[in-house]
Amino acid sequence: MFVSGFTFIRNAIKLDYPVKEAILSILPLVDEMVVAVGQSDDNTRNLIASLGEKIRIIDTLWDESLRIGGKVLADETNKAFDAVSDQADWCFYIQGDECIHEKYHSHILEQMQLYKEDYRVEGLLFDYAHFYGSYDYLGDSRTWYRKEIRIVRNDKEIRSYKDAQGFRKKGKKLKVKPIAAEVYHYGWVRHPKYQMAKLRESNKLWHDDEYIDQKFEAAKDFDYSEIDSIKSFTGTHPVVMQHRISKMNWSFDKDPTVKSFGIKLKLLYGIEKLTGWRVGEYRNYKKI
Repeated sequence: MFVSGFTFIRNAIKLDYPVKEAILSILPLVDEMVVAVGQSDDNTRNLIASLGEKIRIIDTLWDESLRIGGKVLADETNKAFDAVSDQADWCFYIQGDECIHEKYHSHILEQMQLYKEDYRVEGLLFDYAHFYGSYDYLGDSRTWYRKEIRIVRNDKEIRSYKDAQGFRKKGKKLKVKPIAAEVYHYGWVRHPKYQMAKLRESNKLWHDDEYIDQKFEAAKDFDYSEIDSIKSFTGTHPVVMQHRISKMNWSFDKDPTVKSFGIKLKLLYGIEKLTGWRVGEYRNYKKI
């Protein structure tokens, strides 16, 4: 079985993306790692090149005409996907602020092997843990998606969908098997100064400059306290994240029992916590 990893990144150092950790977290599971490195204002390319012999860099230029709807993110994902080896059976996608805990490695390998010859299965579906504010809390409201596809067949009819959250084939949802593994998402855990810079930069892919200046003031730090619901995280983080966690230089502490819901969202939240059913949940996949 041959497995290709793939991802994209730009300005990782400037915006404090844990892309090094993201790549290292899946490197033991892949035979190659294709990284589409966009033209950057920092030392991102050298950082990626330093991660070992499995790394294969594709230098790209982001198409700024795809600014609306975050489409450029899907475009960059597809560039990396299109460059994976022809011999790959599976392709493992990881974004620059995601990590896979090493405790899941053996199970993921087993599941890829199990479904390798079952061509009904077009992808493997992961659970998600969304960290917020610090490494001690998780976002747990309807704001956060609960599952997404992160391993797909090496089939170039499969394309990254919308803003690169998931994938589709000829516009149709992929047929997937859920696996017992989580993606740890750290996109909302960085110093408030860098979080504001990251939000200003990323929102350029959706909104005009006037909106960004009104919503995300450059001179201010991001206020993590404005969150509807969190819960405490009691597990462990991936080994590759330990150094980054040890350097945490800001504080965030919020009472997880305090929720900021309106009546409708409070009711929906209660139903989900009691039954596990998320009313009206968006699912960009078909389980088989």
